[in-house]
Amino acid sequence: MSSTYIEAIRRALGDALAEDPRVFLYGQDIAGTFGGAFKATKGLAERFPGRVLNSPISEDGQAAVGIGAALAGCRPVIEFQFADFASVAFNQMVNHAATHWWRTGVPVPATFRLPAGGTPGGGPFHCQMVEGWLTSHPGLIVVAPATVGDAYHMLRDAIACDDPVAYLEHKHLYNHLRIDTDPSRAERLPLGKAAVRRAGRDCTVVSWSGMVHECLKAAEPLAEQGIEIEVIDLRCLRPLDTATVLASVERTGRLLVATESWPFGGVAAELCAWISEHGFSHLDAPPRRLSAQDTPVPFHPDLFRAHHPDAARIAAAVVETVEF
Repeated sequence: MSSTYIEAIRRALGDALAEDPRVFLYGQDIAGTFGGAFKATKGLAERFPGRVLNSPISEDGQAAVGIGAALAGCRPVIEFQFADFASVAFNQMVNHAATHWWRTGVPVPATFRLPAGGTPGGGPFHCQMVEGWLTSHPGLIVVAPATVGDAYHMLRDAIACDDPVAYLEHKHLYNHLRIDTDPSRAERLPLGKAAVRRAGRDCTVVSWSGMVHECLKAAEPLAEQGIEIEVIDLRCLRPLDTATVLASVERTGRLLVATESWPFGGVAAELCAWISEHGFSHLDAPPRRLSAQDTPVPFHPDLFRAHHPDAARIAAAVVETVEF
Protein backbone atom coordinates (compact mmCIF):
# COMPACT_ATOMS: atom_id res chain seq x y z
CA MET A 1 0.00 0.00 0.00
CA SER A 2 1.80 3.13 -1.21
CA SER A 3 1.03 6.59 0.10
CA THR A 4 1.85 10.20 -0.59
CA TYR A 5 2.33 12.73 2.21
CA ILE A 6 -1.18 14.18 1.69
CA GLU A 7 -2.70 10.70 1.56
CA ALA A 8 -1.04 9.88 4.89
CA ILE A 9 -2.65 12.98 6.40
CA ARG A 10 -6.05 11.96 5.02
CA ARG A 11 -5.53 8.43 6.33
CA ALA A 12 -4.62 9.75 9.79
CA LEU A 13 -7.74 11.93 9.89
CA GLY A 14 -9.94 9.05 8.79
CA ASP A 15 -8.46 6.63 11.30
CA ALA A 16 -8.83 9.17 14.13
CA LEU A 17 -12.47 9.80 13.20
CA ALA A 18 -13.15 6.06 13.05
CA GLU A 19 -11.53 5.27 16.38
CA ASP A 20 -12.62 8.22 18.55
CA PRO A 21 -16.16 9.69 18.44
CA ARG A 22 -14.85 12.87 20.09
CA VAL A 23 -12.86 13.80 16.97
CA PHE A 24 -14.33 16.16 14.38
CA LEU A 25 -12.88 18.28 11.59
CA TYR A 26 -13.64 21.98 11.06
CA GLY A 27 -12.35 24.21 8.29
CA GLN A 28 -13.00 26.19 5.15
CA ASP A 29 -14.53 24.11 2.31
CA ILE A 30 -13.39 20.83 3.83
CA ALA A 31 -16.78 19.09 3.59
CA GLY A 32 -18.55 17.90 0.45
CA THR A 33 -16.82 17.08 -2.79
CA PHE A 34 -14.24 19.86 -2.53
CA GLY A 35 -12.36 18.30 0.40
CA GLY A 36 -10.37 21.39 1.34
CA ALA A 37 -7.88 23.53 -0.55
CA PHE A 38 -5.43 20.61 -0.84
CA LYS A 39 -7.95 17.72 -0.73
CA ALA A 40 -6.78 16.50 2.66
CA THR A 41 -10.34 15.74 3.74
CA LYS A 42 -11.67 14.47 0.40
CA GLY A 43 -14.22 11.71 0.98
CA LEU A 44 -14.26 12.03 4.77
CA ALA A 45 -17.54 13.96 5.01
CA GLU A 46 -19.32 11.11 3.24
CA ARG A 47 -17.74 8.52 5.54
CA PHE A 48 -18.42 10.48 8.72
CA PRO A 49 -21.64 12.50 8.35
CA GLY A 50 -21.90 15.48 10.68
CA ARG A 51 -18.25 15.32 11.78
CA VAL A 52 -16.52 17.10 8.88
CA LEU A 53 -17.82 20.63 9.01
CA ASN A 54 -17.38 23.74 6.87
CA SER A 55 -16.47 26.93 8.67
CA PRO A 56 -16.83 30.60 7.79
CA ILE A 57 -13.78 32.36 6.34
CA SER A 58 -12.57 33.36 9.79
CA GLU A 59 -9.48 31.71 11.24
CA ASP A 60 -10.10 33.51 14.51
CA GLY A 61 -13.58 32.02 14.65
CA GLN A 62 -12.36 28.58 13.61
CA ALA A 63 -9.80 28.51 16.42
CA ALA A 64 -12.34 29.78 18.95
CA VAL A 65 -14.83 27.05 18.01
CA GLY A 66 -12.06 24.47 18.31
CA ILE A 67 -11.00 25.69 21.75
CA GLY A 68 -14.58 25.74 23.00
CA ALA A 69 -15.24 22.26 21.66
CA ALA A 70 -12.03 20.94 23.24
CA LEU A 71 -13.08 22.37 26.59
CA ALA A 72 -16.42 20.61 26.16
CA GLY A 73 -14.71 17.23 25.75
CA CYS A 74 -14.21 16.98 21.98
CA ARG A 75 -10.96 16.59 20.06
CA PRO A 76 -11.29 19.07 17.21
CA VAL A 77 -8.95 19.24 14.22
CA ILE A 78 -8.99 22.75 12.78
CA GLU A 79 -7.76 23.20 9.20
CA PHE A 80 -6.48 26.60 8.11
CA GLN A 81 -6.18 26.83 4.33
CA PHE A 82 -2.69 28.31 4.66
CA ALA A 83 -0.40 28.57 7.68
CA ASP A 84 0.09 32.26 6.91
CA PHE A 85 -3.49 32.94 7.99
CA ALA A 86 -2.85 31.48 11.42
CA SER A 87 -1.82 35.04 12.20
CA VAL A 88 -5.53 35.88 12.24
CA ALA A 89 -6.03 33.18 14.89
CA PHE A 90 -2.88 34.05 16.82
CA ASN A 91 -4.72 35.46 19.83
CA GLN A 92 -6.87 32.36 20.19
CA MET A 93 -3.96 29.94 19.80
CA VAL A 94 -1.37 31.53 22.06
CA ASN A 95 -3.39 33.60 24.54
CA HIS A 96 -6.19 31.11 25.09
CA ALA A 97 -5.39 27.56 23.93
CA ALA A 98 -1.75 27.62 25.04
CA THR A 99 -2.40 29.16 28.46
CA HIS A 100 -5.67 27.60 29.50
CA TRP A 101 -4.31 24.54 31.28
CA TRP A 102 -1.83 26.68 33.20
CA ARG A 103 -4.59 29.05 34.28
CA THR A 104 -7.33 26.55 35.09
CA GLY A 105 -5.98 22.99 35.11
CA VAL A 106 -8.35 22.15 32.22
CA PRO A 107 -6.58 20.90 29.05
CA VAL A 108 -7.33 22.07 25.50
CA PRO A 109 -6.81 19.03 23.21
CA ALA A 110 -7.17 20.90 19.92
CA THR A 111 -5.09 20.30 16.79
CA PHE A 112 -4.48 23.13 14.34
CA ARG A 113 -3.45 21.97 10.85
CA LEU A 114 -1.30 24.57 9.09
CA PRO A 115 -0.31 23.99 5.42
CA ALA A 116 3.08 25.67 5.48
CA GLY A 117 6.21 26.18 3.43
CA GLY A 118 7.16 27.56 0.09
CA THR A 119 6.22 26.71 -3.46
CA PRO A 120 7.29 28.87 -6.42
CA GLY A 121 4.61 31.38 -7.38
CA GLY A 122 2.89 31.37 -4.00
CA GLY A 123 4.06 34.82 -2.96
CA PRO A 124 4.22 36.42 0.48
CA PHE A 125 0.80 35.34 1.78
CA HIS A 126 0.83 31.63 0.97
CA CYS A 127 4.40 30.36 1.46
CA GLN A 128 5.60 31.25 4.95
CA MET A 129 7.08 28.94 7.54
CA VAL A 130 5.43 30.31 10.67
CA GLU A 131 7.03 28.19 13.40
CA GLY A 132 8.92 31.24 14.68
CA TRP A 133 5.61 32.90 15.55
CA LEU A 134 4.37 29.89 17.47
CA THR A 135 7.32 28.32 19.27
CA SER A 136 7.88 31.34 21.52
CA HIS A 137 4.75 30.55 23.51
CA PRO A 138 4.76 27.96 26.32
CA GLY A 139 1.85 25.56 26.29
CA LEU A 140 1.62 25.15 22.52
CA ILE A 141 3.28 22.11 20.94
CA VAL A 142 4.60 22.72 17.41
CA VAL A 143 5.40 19.82 15.07
CA ALA A 144 6.62 19.74 11.45
CA PRO A 145 6.72 16.25 9.87
CA ALA A 146 9.18 15.71 7.02
CA THR A 147 8.29 12.15 6.03
CA VAL A 148 5.17 10.31 4.95
CA GLY A 149 5.31 8.11 8.04
CA ASP A 150 5.63 11.10 10.32
CA ALA A 151 2.80 12.89 8.51
CA TYR A 152 0.59 9.99 9.61
CA HIS A 153 1.90 9.22 13.08
CA MET A 154 2.49 12.79 14.24
CA LEU A 155 -1.04 13.80 13.26
CA ARG A 156 -2.45 10.82 15.16
CA ASP A 157 -0.30 11.77 18.15
CA ALA A 158 -1.33 15.43 17.89
CA ILE A 159 -5.01 14.52 17.97
CA ALA A 160 -4.46 12.23 20.96
CA CYS A 161 -2.41 14.84 22.84
CA ASP A 162 -4.08 16.72 25.69
CA ASP A 163 -2.16 19.89 24.83
CA PRO A 164 -2.96 22.13 21.85
CA VAL A 165 -0.79 21.24 18.86
CA ALA A 166 0.15 23.27 15.79
CA TYR A 167 0.75 20.71 13.04
CA LEU A 168 2.78 22.26 10.20
CA GLU A 169 2.41 20.21 7.03
CA HIS A 170 4.61 21.21 4.08
CA LYS A 171 2.69 21.93 0.89
CA HIS A 172 5.51 20.95 -1.46
CA LEU A 173 5.66 17.49 0.12
CA TYR A 174 1.94 16.80 -0.35
CA ASN A 175 2.26 15.09 -3.73
CA HIS A 176 6.04 15.07 -4.24
CA LEU A 177 6.80 12.65 -1.40
CA ARG A 178 5.67 9.01 -1.54
CA ILE A 179 6.52 5.73 0.14
CA ASP A 180 5.67 2.26 -1.13
CA THR A 181 4.39 0.99 2.21
CA ASP A 182 1.51 1.62 4.58
CA PRO A 183 2.32 4.87 6.49
CA SER A 184 0.72 3.50 9.64
CA ARG A 185 3.45 0.81 9.68
CA ALA A 186 6.31 3.32 9.44
CA GLU A 187 8.60 3.88 12.39
CA ARG A 188 6.79 5.76 15.16
CA LEU A 189 8.89 7.96 17.43
CA PRO A 190 7.56 9.83 20.48
CA LEU A 191 6.10 13.23 19.67
CA GLY A 192 9.04 15.21 21.09
CA LYS A 193 11.85 13.04 19.71
CA ALA A 194 14.19 14.05 16.86
CA ALA A 195 15.33 11.53 14.25
CA VAL A 196 18.81 10.98 12.84
CA ARG A 197 18.10 10.60 9.12
CA ARG A 198 21.75 10.07 8.13
CA ALA A 199 24.76 9.30 10.32
CA GLY A 200 27.98 11.26 9.86
CA ARG A 201 31.17 12.31 11.59
CA ASP A 202 32.16 15.75 10.24
CA CYS A 203 29.23 18.13 10.78
CA THR A 204 25.78 17.99 12.35
CA VAL A 205 23.14 19.39 9.99
CA VAL A 206 19.78 20.01 11.62
CA SER A 207 16.54 20.78 9.84
CA TRP A 208 12.82 20.00 9.77
CA SER A 209 9.91 19.78 7.35
CA GLY A 210 10.71 20.15 3.64
CA MET A 211 14.27 21.35 4.19
CA VAL A 212 15.27 17.94 5.57
CA HIS A 213 15.21 16.59 2.03
CA GLU A 214 17.51 19.35 0.77
CA CYS A 215 19.95 18.42 3.54
CA LEU A 216 19.87 14.78 2.48
CA LYS A 217 20.46 15.82 -1.14
CA ALA A 218 23.46 17.89 -0.01
CA ALA A 219 24.93 14.87 1.76
CA GLU A 220 25.71 13.02 -1.48
CA PRO A 221 28.07 15.55 -3.15
CA LEU A 222 29.63 16.26 0.25
CA ALA A 223 30.38 12.56 0.70
CA GLU A 224 32.17 12.58 -2.66
CA GLN A 225 34.42 15.28 -1.16
CA GLY A 226 35.08 13.12 1.89
CA ILE A 227 32.75 15.07 4.18
CA GLU A 228 30.16 12.99 6.02
CA ILE A 229 27.32 14.99 7.55
CA GLU A 230 24.90 13.80 10.19
CA VAL A 231 21.38 14.90 9.24
CA ILE A 232 18.94 15.39 12.11
CA ASP A 233 15.23 15.91 11.52
CA LEU A 234 13.88 17.79 14.55
CA ARG A 235 10.27 16.72 13.84
CA CYS A 236 9.06 18.61 16.91
CA LEU A 237 9.95 22.30 17.24
CA ARG A 238 8.40 22.93 20.64
CA PRO A 239 9.60 21.21 22.72
CA LEU A 240 13.01 20.80 21.08
CA ASP A 241 14.95 17.56 21.42
CA THR A 242 18.17 19.33 22.34
CA ALA A 243 19.65 16.12 23.79
CA THR A 244 19.82 14.43 20.38
CA VAL A 245 21.39 17.50 18.78
CA LEU A 246 23.92 17.91 21.58
CA ALA A 247 24.93 14.24 21.40
CA SER A 248 25.54 14.64 17.68
CA VAL A 249 27.57 17.83 18.12
CA GLU A 250 29.70 16.06 20.72
CA ARG A 251 30.66 13.61 17.95
CA THR A 252 31.06 16.00 15.02
CA GLY A 253 32.19 19.24 16.69
CA ARG A 254 30.18 21.36 14.23
CA LEU A 255 26.58 22.51 13.74
CA LEU A 256 24.66 23.88 10.78
CA VAL A 257 20.93 24.55 11.07
CA ALA A 258 19.11 24.83 7.73
CA THR A 259 15.63 26.33 7.48
CA GLU A 260 13.42 28.01 4.91
CA SER A 261 12.14 30.33 7.61
CA TRP A 262 13.67 33.75 8.30
CA PRO A 263 16.94 34.16 10.23
CA PHE A 264 15.78 36.53 12.96
CA GLY A 265 14.34 35.08 16.16
CA GLY A 266 13.46 31.63 14.86
CA VAL A 267 14.04 27.99 15.76
CA ALA A 268 17.47 28.01 14.07
CA ALA A 269 18.60 30.98 16.16
CA GLU A 270 17.33 29.34 19.34
CA LEU A 271 19.06 26.05 18.60
CA CYS A 272 22.39 27.74 17.78
CA ALA A 273 22.13 29.76 21.00
CA TRP A 274 21.32 26.66 23.06
CA ILE A 275 24.24 24.67 21.64
CA SER A 276 26.58 27.64 22.18
CA GLU A 277 25.48 27.79 25.80
CA HIS A 278 25.42 24.09 26.62
CA GLY A 279 27.84 22.54 24.14
CA PHE A 280 30.49 25.21 23.65
CA SER A 281 33.36 22.98 24.74
CA HIS A 282 32.51 20.46 22.00
CA LEU A 283 32.53 22.99 19.13
CA ASP A 284 35.39 23.23 16.63
CA ALA A 285 33.60 25.96 14.66
CA PRO A 286 30.88 28.53 15.39
CA PRO A 287 27.31 27.21 15.06
CA ARG A 288 25.86 28.43 11.81
CA ARG A 289 22.37 29.18 10.48
CA LEU A 290 21.32 28.93 6.85
CA SER A 291 17.95 30.59 6.41
CA ALA A 292 15.76 32.17 3.80
CA GLN A 293 16.51 35.77 2.90
CA ASP A 294 15.24 38.26 5.46
CA THR A 295 12.51 39.59 3.19
CA PRO A 296 8.89 38.66 2.47
CA VAL A 297 8.61 35.61 0.21
CA PRO A 298 8.82 36.78 -3.43
CA PHE A 299 6.25 35.71 -6.01
CA HIS A 300 8.40 35.18 -9.10
CA PRO A 301 9.76 31.61 -9.26
CA ASP A 302 13.33 32.77 -9.99
CA LEU A 303 13.27 35.16 -7.03
CA PHE A 304 11.72 32.44 -4.90
CA ARG A 305 14.60 30.09 -5.66
CA ALA A 306 17.09 32.85 -4.83
CA HIS A 307 15.22 33.49 -1.59
CA HIS A 308 15.22 29.91 -0.25
CA PRO A 309 18.13 27.66 0.74
CA ASP A 310 18.71 24.55 -1.35
CA ALA A 311 21.05 21.56 -1.39
CA ALA A 312 23.85 23.48 -3.12
CA ARG A 313 23.78 26.29 -0.54
CA ILE A 314 23.65 23.77 2.29
CA ALA A 315 26.67 21.92 0.91
CA ALA A 316 28.63 25.17 0.54
CA ALA A 317 27.81 26.19 4.11
CA VAL A 318 28.93 22.79 5.39
CA VAL A 319 32.26 23.09 3.59
CA GLU A 320 32.87 26.52 5.10
CA THR A 321 31.99 25.20 8.56
CA VAL A 322 34.23 22.15 8.24
CA GLU A 323 37.13 24.26 6.93
CA PHE A 324 36.84 26.88 9.67
